[in-house]
Amino acid sequence: MNAILNAPATVDPAMAIGQIAVELPGATAVFRRLKLDFCCGGQVSLRQSAAEKGLDLQALVDELSALQRPDSAPDAGTPAELVGHIVSRYHEVHREQLPELIRMARRVEAVHRANPDVPAGLADALEAMHEELLMHMHKEEAILFPMLQRGGNPFVTQPIGMMRAEHTDHGEALEHLARLTGDMIPPPGACNTWRALYGGLAQFADDLVNHIHLENNVLFPQFEPAAAEQGCGSGCGCS
Repeated sequence: MNAILNAPATVDPAMAIGQIAVELPGATAVFRRLKLDFCCGGQVSLRQSAAEKGLDLQALVDELSALQRPDSAPDAGTPAELVGHIVSRYHEVHREQLPELIRMARRVEAVHRANPDVPAGLADALEAMHEELLMHMHKEEAILFPMLQRGGNPFVTQPIGMMRAEHTDHGEALEHLARLTGDMIPPPGACNTWRALYGGLAQFADDLVNHIHLENNVLFPQFEPAAAEQGCGSGCGCS
């Protein structure tokens, strides 16, 4: 599964589009937009699929290759640079990931509703999580992050505390997704859409965990001690 994700170069056009759909989160949205059948016709190579549809193979390879995203955070930098990384690497990616995961979950639940392994309720759970994440990220981008980029203030611990609490809720939601999907392991005989759904869910879960880690353990602690010290010096009554 990691052949594409670990490769620093481009997606191999000789690979079957079904394999790419399963191994490269986000590829299903590209294939769906271009009407490339990655499920039933997934054994066809990317090169052949592009030729049959009259598509520009290099443009398609470039678009798919751009979906490979780094997991590592910047080695060093200012809080403003870290905020920029979080927004571009995680916030914007979550906004892309979830609508496609919801679409695939709806399809899998409908097509395979008679299968005892079908993740019943997954699409609804993802929709609820999507709404919560959108609100959470908006609050960070509109309120908290601008405060941090300006250096913080004595009251910054209040919105940070709220974001930490919501991060805990996100973690519980991820645990619910894992229960619904059997730890995101597709059952034997699962179709490419089902396998791509679980691969995308696993990538989303990893991204969200890394996203929360960067905020909870790298970004927020840079401001909490300073805010506490400023607060103690302003007559808050702490001893």
